Amino acid sequence: MIFYQIDAGGDRNFAYLIADSEGGRAALFDPPPDASLYEHHLATHSLTVQYIILTHGHGDHTWGVPDARRKTGAKVIAHRLNPISADTRVQDSDELPLGNLTLRFIHTPGHTDDSMCILCGNKLITGDTLFVGKVGGTDFGEGARKEYDSLHKKLLALDDSIEIYPGHDYGIAPTSTIGNEKKTNPFILRDSFESFVDLKRNWLEYKREHGIP
Repeated sequence: MIFYQIDAGGDRNFAYLIADSEGGRAALFDPPPDASLYEHHLATHSLTVQYIILTHGHGDHTWGVPDARRKTGAKVIAHRLNPISADTRVQDSDELPLGNLTLRFIHTPGHTDDSMCILCGNKLITGDTLFVGKVGGTDFGEGARKEYDSLHKKLLALDDSIEIYPGHDYGIAPTSTIGNEKKTNPFILRDSFESFVDLKRNWLEYKREHGIP
């Protein structure tokens, strides 16, 4: 597997590139508007972008799609609830081959109804569902409930060794593991939905008290 985490600018956004190292077929995730940030990786490894995959429909994750689609001719893949124009719509548990790799889509509503994470081998691209030490922004009602369930029923059920790669560089490190987040993420450590929402409501105060930037 060829894998790159790409500093995409914006609000400390990350984009990702995954490719089959044997066949050279690649997938670009949440592409940045500056194509040079991924084009040199494509050239270095003689890769062909087969898919452009979106974790959700917010503008800072879809802003590079028109240029990436024009330059690569790749198919755009999005959850069926994503508002952006897409060639293929996926839903929970769907799988997509990428050369000798398999991409598995995990629907994780909460931050948005169309939010999804993508698992490839031991790497999980989490978009704005799960960050290092944080979780995605939601309202304090239905959105928070959906996110809580997405985290506890889906992502935390994965193996502790799974590496997480978030949509923004908001944590103390650019990546983590499911196991580490279980031990250190204050939102994951909350023992009830009510406590989870309470932390969301009081996050700024919590950060000040604990010296979190």
